Amino acid sequence: MNLSEKIRAVEEVFKKLDEEIASFQKDSTLHCKFGCGKCCYKADIEATVLEFLPFAHYLHREGKAEEWLSKLTSSDSSICHILNPTQGGTGLCSEYIHRGLICRLFGYSARTNKYGKKELVTCQVIKTEQGAAYENTVSKIEGGGEVPVMNEFYMQLHGIDYELTRDFYPINKAIQCAIEEVLHYYMYRN
Repeated sequence: MNLSEKIRAVEEVFKKLDEEIASFQKDSTLHCKFGCGKCCYKADIEATVLEFLPFAHYLHREGKAEEWLSKLTSSDSSICHILNPTQGGTGLCSEYIHRGLICRLFGYSARTNKYGKKELVTCQVIKTEQGAAYENTVSKIEGGGEVPVMNEFYMQLHGIDYELTRDFYPINKAIQCAIEEVLHYYMYRN
């Protein structure tokens, strides 16, 4: 599979996930608080290289890949560089359409515990400020209700490229590696 095919395959996984999350949000009524973005400020967010290939490819097409690579390699910040705290809206992601898998999953998906049961993975803000909807949703999931499952989507990415999903990196490192992957690909083709 060449780079373009991998990117299209990742985008298809993201499209399917976005549809499932939209359906889940509609059924559960859970939603992010306007202007929140607290989850984006965590310093320990990890991601795979593959989930940021679409963003890296976009940066390359726009002529911004080298600029971003320089910014990422010269910074020691562990907070995601895509985060824009001055941006208005529901979230603070400056590249929302190109956000990674972890960014899409958090808040509206489940993990499978050691007993094979699905557990909703969401933030404290949703749990406390939307308590009734949260509790209702947890009950529905425990009763077999539909919810996107994290490991199922990671396995889909794993099927696209094992090497680029094998390791998890701090989010900025994952973005940096994705940009390097795209730049190397095009350097040897031009």
